[in-house]
Amino acid sequence: MGNFEAGFDNDKYLKMQSEHILERISAFGGKLYLEFGGKLFDDFHASRVLPGFAPDSKIRMLSKLRDEAEIVIAINAGDIEKNKVRGDLGITYDLDVLRLIDAFRSFGLYVGSVVLTRYTGQPSADAFAKKLKTLGIPVYHHYSIEGYPSNLPLIVSEKGYGKNDYIETQRRLVVVTAPGPGSGKMATCLSQLYHDHKRGIRAGYAKFETFPIWNLPLKHPVNLAYEAATADLNDVNMIDPFHLEAYGVTTVNYNRDVEIFPVVRAMLDRILGECPYKSPTDMGVNMAGNCIYNDDAVKTAAKNEIIRRYYEAGCRRARGEGSDAEVLKIELLMEQADIQPENRPVIKAALKRAKETGGPANAIELHDGTIITGKTTALLGASSAMILNALKHLAGISKETLLIPKEVIEPVQELKTGYLGNKNPLLHIDEILIALCVSAVTDPAAKKALEQLSSLRGCEAHSSVILSNEDINVFKSLGVHLTNEPRYGSDNLYHA
Repeated sequence: MGNFEAGFDNDKYLKMQSEHILERISAFGGKLYLEFGGKLFDDFHASRVLPGFAPDSKIRMLSKLRDEAEIVIAINAGDIEKNKVRGDLGITYDLDVLRLIDAFRSFGLYVGSVVLTRYTGQPSADAFAKKLKTLGIPVYHHYSIEGYPSNLPLIVSEKGYGKNDYIETQRRLVVVTAPGPGSGKMATCLSQLYHDHKRGIRAGYAKFETFPIWNLPLKHPVNLAYEAATADLNDVNMIDPFHLEAYGVTTVNYNRDVEIFPVVRAMLDRILGECPYKSPTDMGVNMAGNCIYNDDAVKTAAKNEIIRRYYEAGCRRARGEGSDAEVLKIELLMEQADIQPENRPVIKAALKRAKETGGPANAIELHDGTIITGKTTALLGASSAMILNALKHLAGISKETLLIPKEVIEPVQELKTGYLGNKNPLLHIDEILIALCVSAVTDPAAKKALEQLSSLRGCEAHSSVILSNEDINVFKSLGVHLTNEPRYGSDNLYHA
């Protein structure tokens, strides 16, 4: 089940999405608060399930609106206090705010301010606010409201949203984003609507979420892949009952948006006098579903993603970080999508190689469908061997050719074990690639192999054991879609 055929028109998406947001701004009389969910710069999930979607598509789309848009970043003051960490980046939410500001500015986008939500005087939040102000970034405070979100009379009052700082904004499109979920993006938007309405400023609210895709079927593999990606949150895709009742049209949303819609509708009724939306689907502006031109390719890619998520959940459970419920949920999704792990050829190939050699083994599927394996040797780990074998194949170099002489590898091993105290002498992928760079200076074959590295992007790979974090990160950097069997290569209790 390969994943190499494109099925998504990225250029059409950039044009259609930016135009649709401008239309929504006009519909509200000239100002829109847009709650922006998901990853803006590196949406690799979207690029995997919608082949052709560029990971930075959303930020590029916003760049088309740079003269209209400003960014407000919301961060929960409680998350600052407890040093909450982004799992994918390994940095705290407050540091991620700084990273986001730098990233937005690198695309020419204006970051207007940062708002500390659910602020109750947390010392760490105060220290962060002071740091931001020193850096010239305006900071606002939004407060916890007792009984939120059900106590509507209090929320939509001077003692509720009225207590919040009014965020001074300058542009027609105010994009409210955050370092992660639970940061208060929606509450920030609604609080601003409350204050704008009091000031006589016409403004509206909309929501941008890529998944689930509202105009794909409920059980389309792309939407099932979203459920697999959020299995730890127990999100469930569902038919939007409000949209079906209002229009007689079936659309897909997810449980949290459907559950909160009556509250949001009641809030907007109180703030604006009348809610402009009849359903959660109405609130959304996502156009991704209109840009799929090869549904079969997209289905295949999404099915691969569900299998990848299954193995990720299994590995988290093996590390003591996940749960049985998460794994069982994805198994159910695989059943609904009519797929099994064996549908991904690299899995069968890696396990077969491991059985033959009696040690860890890896396999990678190249874009032409060729499967290359690697086994553990005295000099190389299975991942490093597989990468070198794949580069040789792509460069048309004989498998027997030594790209990196033994005389180069052994001193590196001695450095690792003799001087740096590492018990494992085998070279990680980053170390073997550095050694390959050294060889490439004098060896034309090594240079030719090195030039094939970019050809690995988007390939599928599997390891018969859980790899080290170093190797996993290199696979990510290379753009290789890696999965690991949920077991370690040794019986040790500690795995670095």
